[in-house]
Amino acid sequence: MKLTKLIRSLCLGTGLALAMASNAFCADFSKLIILHTNDTHGFDKHENGSNGMAVISQLKKDLKKQGYDVILLDAGDAIQDNNLVNFSKGKAAITFMNAAGYNAATLGNHEFDYGQDVLEQRIKEAKYPYVSATVFVEATGKTLVPPSVILNRKSGKIGIIGMTTPETQVSTTPKNVYGLKFIEKEELYKTIQAEVDKLKADGAELIIGLGHMGSEDGCVGNRSEDVLENVKGIDIFIDGHDHKIKNKEINGALLVETGNYTKNIGKIVYKDGKWVEDMVQFGVYSAEDLKVAELIAKADKEVQDKLGQKLGRSSVTLSGVRDPGVRTQEMPLGDFCADAYLWQARQANVLKGPVDIAICNGGGLRESIKAGPITRGDLVAVQPYNNQMYVVKVTGKKLLEILEAATSTIPDAMGAFPHVAGMKYTINTKVKYENGEKYPNSVFYAPAKPGSRVTINSIGGKPFDPNATYTISTIEFIAMWGGDNYGGLIGKDSKLDLQSIGYVDVETFENYLVTRLRGKIGKRYARPLKRITIIK
Repeated sequence: MKLTKLIRSLCLGTGLALAMASNAFCADFSKLIILHTNDTHGFDKHENGSNGMAVISQLKKDLKKQGYDVILLDAGDAIQDNNLVNFSKGKAAITFMNAAGYNAATLGNHEFDYGQDVLEQRIKEAKYPYVSATVFVEATGKTLVPPSVILNRKSGKIGIIGMTTPETQVSTTPKNVYGLKFIEKEELYKTIQAEVDKLKADGAELIIGLGHMGSEDGCVGNRSEDVLENVKGIDIFIDGHDHKIKNKEINGALLVETGNYTKNIGKIVYKDGKWVEDMVQFGVYSAEDLKVAELIAKADKEVQDKLGQKLGRSSVTLSGVRDPGVRTQEMPLGDFCADAYLWQARQANVLKGPVDIAICNGGGLRESIKAGPITRGDLVAVQPYNNQMYVVKVTGKKLLEILEAATSTIPDAMGAFPHVAGMKYTINTKVKYENGEKYPNSVFYAPAKPGSRVTINSIGGKPFDPNATYTISTIEFIAMWGGDNYGGLIGKDSKLDLQSIGYVDVETFENYLVTRLRGKIGKRYARPLKRITIIK
């Protein structure tokens, strides 16, 4: 037994796995291929630049036929966003992933969007394990799902550790993560290091971090890079969350990410003694697994039958691109969204008084409205969350605070970025954002000096008054739960009044388009309406 452990230790410690492949105690990863996806968001159909699940499935099958040992992993955000999966609350996505033969996945922040009960059901339906070492149930002190798993493969034992961004606390409706704890920074590093050590003690010969962490500057301390710089023993880190393409080495580990929407398929191979990303871009490989394609086609028809009703037409494209785009600057789509929010709230008039402004967070805008016919499905794709619409009364001082916090990382992208109607404001990015107190149940901080970076130029054409009371139309995610970086709306005396107006976000879009605009989006939205000024 001691000899066995010694030989394995030598194989792993000196990197001689290939040279000693004939030894039964050493892994041989020369024929292992790791396929991986992240942030697929239900873009599972082979079209419009997305490879889709049928292509992923066939690629795995073809590689296996060539004699490779193939595993398929997902780094989170698979069950929500695209209409193809939204109507089943992600069940369709799990069906497609089961058919494609996934071997493991981690939890992304959007896996929580339908609530914990639905997530529990989706996990039960999956024929592959979900893992995350960073999400704990506060009542029990145990992880929500297993922290890791060992895959026993022909190539050797592969340990996979799941990680979920603590930003989940503010990037899904907070009620969806009630009772859960998302560990951060030093506690995060210590927990992952312990899990690495445990997997190695259990015989894992390759350690893969399967993380939905991202690399955004606003999440310093909790990014994939931070994990790799503070944890030893991870060989490969497959990342997600920020929708970026990554392929670099940190602290001896390969860090990779495919972007989003199955535009690329990650493909990691062992070459010349090291792990290498050999990503498969859209169009390079196009064979489809016909059985998986049939499943997708059937689900797609059912959805299109529900969403195909034509509601109007747009003479311009309202782009939903993230960065640079709706998360970094004023965009016509954001103006359209805020205008719809403000109009609908004024029509409802639930507080029996004026509604002054509307705020639409850029992170809630998930798709573009293209020039041409507009269907109900097009609007659902833009705002797929079914957030209740609210009006909330705040002081001018509080309004300034939440605007300053919601733009704290600009010019770097931020989901909280406030598109507005009924007001104009300026962000001076030359002034550094100074952290004040940390918002409760959040990764973000209140501004130490509200008004140092943001100036409210006018509201309703009149000068801003910090002592006045203003009524805001926005979504439940912001008004009730302080989602993204709107934590200033949580806590005692943060709001003067709060009331639902009886509509959800996508209904507001539809009503504004059909009733107010009479089915036509015209040249008014061809360019930004100059409500937001950014000084760089």
